[in-house]
Amino acid sequence: MYSGLNVHLVPHTHDDVGWLKTVDQYYVGSNNSIQGACVQNVLDSLIPALLANRNRKFIYVEQAFFQRWWREQSEFVQKTVKQLVKSGQLEFINGGMCMHDEAATHYIDMIDQTTLGHRFIKQEFGVTPRIGWQIDPFGHSAVQAYLLGAEVGFDSLFFGRIDYQDRAKRKGEKSLEVVWQGSKSFGSSAQIFSGAFPENYEPPTSNFYFEVNDASPIVQDDIDLFDYNVPDRVNDFVAAAISQANITRTNHIMWTMGTDFKYQYAETWFRQLDKFIHYVNQDGRVHALYSTPSIYTDAKHAANEAWPIKTDDFFPYADRVNGYWTGYFTSRPALKGYVRFTSGYYLAARQLEYFKGKSSSSPNTDSLADALAIAQHHDAVSGTEKQHVANDYAKRLSIGYTEAEKAVAASFAFLTKAANKTDGRTPQIKFQQCPLLNISYCPASESDFSDGKDLVVVVYNPLGRKREDVIRIPVANENVVVRDSSGKEIQSQLLPIPDTFLGLRSYYAKAYLGVSPSVNPKYWLAFSAIVPPLGFSTYYVSKAKQAATISDSHREYRSGSQSDTFEVGLGNLKLIYSGKEAKLTQYINRKRKVKESIDQTYKFYASYGDDFTDDAQASGAYIFRPNGSSIPIHYNKKSPLTVFRGPIVHEVHQKINSWIYQTTRLFKGKEHAEVEFIVGPIPIDNGVGKEIATEIKTNLASSKTFYTDSNGRDFIERVRDYRKDWNLEVNQPVAGNYYPINLGIYLKDKQSEFSVLVDRSVGGSSIQDGHVELMVHRRLLNDDSRGVAEALNETVCVSDKCAGLTVLGKYYFRIDPVGEGARWRRTFGQEIYSPLLLAFTESEGNWGDSHVTTFSGLDSSYGLPENVAIITLQALGNGEVLLRLAHLFEIGEDVNLSVKSSVELKKVFGNKQINKVTEASLSANQERAEMEKKRLVWQVKGSSPEPKVSRGGPVDPEKLIVELAPMEIRTFIINFKH
Repeated sequence: MYSGLNVHLVPHTHDDVGWLKTVDQYYVGSNNSIQGACVQNVLDSLIPALLANRNRKFIYVEQAFFQRWWREQSEFVQKTVKQLVKSGQLEFINGGMCMHDEAATHYIDMIDQTTLGHRFIKQEFGVTPRIGWQIDPFGHSAVQAYLLGAEVGFDSLFFGRIDYQDRAKRKGEKSLEVVWQGSKSFGSSAQIFSGAFPENYEPPTSNFYFEVNDASPIVQDDIDLFDYNVPDRVNDFVAAAISQANITRTNHIMWTMGTDFKYQYAETWFRQLDKFIHYVNQDGRVHALYSTPSIYTDAKHAANEAWPIKTDDFFPYADRVNGYWTGYFTSRPALKGYVRFTSGYYLAARQLEYFKGKSSSSPNTDSLADALAIAQHHDAVSGTEKQHVANDYAKRLSIGYTEAEKAVAASFAFLTKAANKTDGRTPQIKFQQCPLLNISYCPASESDFSDGKDLVVVVYNPLGRKREDVIRIPVANENVVVRDSSGKEIQSQLLPIPDTFLGLRSYYAKAYLGVSPSVNPKYWLAFSAIVPPLGFSTYYVSKAKQAATISDSHREYRSGSQSDTFEVGLGNLKLIYSGKEAKLTQYINRKRKVKESIDQTYKFYASYGDDFTDDAQASGAYIFRPNGSSIPIHYNKKSPLTVFRGPIVHEVHQKINSWIYQTTRLFKGKEHAEVEFIVGPIPIDNGVGKEIATEIKTNLASSKTFYTDSNGRDFIERVRDYRKDWNLEVNQPVAGNYYPINLGIYLKDKQSEFSVLVDRSVGGSSIQDGHVELMVHRRLLNDDSRGVAEALNETVCVSDKCAGLTVLGKYYFRIDPVGEGARWRRTFGQEIYSPLLLAFTESEGNWGDSHVTTFSGLDSSYGLPENVAIITLQALGNGEVLLRLAHLFEIGEDVNLSVKSSVELKKVFGNKQINKVTEASLSANQERAEMEKKRLVWQVKGSSPEPKVSRGGPVDPEKLIVELAPMEIRTFIINFKH
């Protein structure tokens, strides 16, 4: 019956780029008391094992490890490995620096880390990986399927983890393997063959593990020795194969022969697999072969089967009852914030590096690229690593950032230097930046200007269109004035820095820098900056005769006070507060005819597992398991609402309790509210872990439906207590409705649309109609038994005194008439990801006389269309540049902006002569046309005819105009005439 069954044996090792040990400890094999694992051994022993038998095959995935190993090899070994790759015995699969997470990652980071790995493989081996291999991430995103799958030229995508209820149903229907169409905008043009493994990414039963000391019975085939067991082992093999064939379409099945850090002595696996293949094929009931996922994919394709279709994504993931992996959407929120901050910085730094000209000898962005790539790993930004490993990721990011900061400073020195105004002897200007500006620490801006020098603030805008934004910097006293690049005085406003901030500042500045700040600034100085696209403007701050505008009507409203309501807001948007209850009550935008009642509160979930029996599921780094429903955090009635008003910003300060402080801001000319929260240290003195959420309540009739983004890109409809692919059995009414958010979440009814955007990756949901909640911080006391073996209890220590981690973050909200929210979500979403970059220096005399004060990298009058962004502008060396353009809107998202748009390359590179433009795959490792030619076409079961998919046409080499259709990202390698 199964005589035609082919068992594809795929030898592999799953090598986490950091988890229980750091990436370098895993590579060299140190710190083995935690876990015996050494990737160097795997790669060292693999090569002779493959050479010993030409039939053997192996796949290798994580380039962060492979590159470490490759750099150490002799020319002879490198040549040998190139032969093995060429012959197909060794195949690179996935090919990114790491196997990135899919919930907590931003699409730009996913692209960058994949590109880094793919270009290395192309350069060294001349090959392009064909297969996506996301075998361990905890749930799978639509963006992974269509963008990091189909658009990088992969022919298939394999993964190990899907919801236990989904898996059970798919086994019954033989639908573990599907054609996944992850994008509404692209439909079948970006579909990919996808397979979920029957159980996990390990061998089929506990009987097939062959590491040196593993317990599985080996094949004892020497009849002169005792325990001869060939028939038994062949029977085990055939039984496992038939069992898997019963849930799989076609006569091909794949066995993942390996697991975490296996093949440290590769021969032990291959010796057994050689024997299995020999004796199983001799037996003849099934056919066994050494294979790779690409050989398996080709076999599936040749079978001419019509496959079931899959749309949307595979979130959230539960591996058992009460085991929802939705806690990691928020775990380690400070690390998640740091990753997102450095990601936006890396984008801007590469632009500035390109304008100056990249050099490998002077400071550059390479080490930041590497650190960011590793940080996308599914145990890094996900927050599911041990604490010492989280520290290691942060340290790498910090080292990379510091190096990139020097490159940025050098670029500013180069770009501000006026060609016609220097005699070549002027010293290089030293620009300072302020990475700790979020905690109001910025030595550059805190001088008292008593020496008569000006503070020069260079403000860089990484976006492709002109923008106006409010800059806030700490200053030592009130006697300051701000002038623009023409020397004209401009409006500014001073805001007192609250004690909570100063406390945070001194504690964390000491924690990060080892020294306490010597002075405390008194005020935030706020002013509005107007900055050209991919360019900078210059502003001067200097000593004034009298004080600048101090936020005048500083009012305090105590709960129970007489004054009933008050409003804040400088333009169309007004927020109404109740003075009596000291809380937000209404949102009004008269221009947009929006008026909604609104309330915003904090609450916490007590974590399950702090008083439970042994077999229960605790909340931990991975799992969110609340003990019952949420508990409101009541506003401390004794502390007043403090309001500051001025010409640039209105602020409402609320000290919710001793460990939550919140500021709500409304800026001149903006129609959204910004909320900045300081949460922590979360108290655990009652022995209970807590997960803190902020909730915004409106009266929108959202009928169980809300929308969250996929990796900052496409929005996916979510329905409470419902899954499109199976009948959901609800056992966790809160955790089972949490989804990852990287850009935002929104709800709508027939009239209005309520959107919330975030500054980092978080988990969130709409647990009640009209309500949106974001989990902003979590501190837990138990491990959740998924392998990390550590409670998520982050602390920060200053001279031997440790306190729970405090998180400072922002979110932004806005209400629009229904159908009009996408424009703000998309365009302002870009501004959150790419904030203005500030650099400071001092000047005596008139800076503008001898320096360039405004600059744009684009043609002087040109800006990108509102619906397009430059997501990569990077010097590749040898006169080439990597350019990626992204359309920001999906089809049907906005009446005016979900349309084809075009970009004029001649105006993007106004000062250069373009020689040649080559369109490439998303990871820039092959020509796009070549990739499309090789693409496998899959048949889909009962697929309905879809509207014609729109894509931008080829680029005319004369006109050099790039068209972009909704959601399209196009990648170009551009060569300039010297």
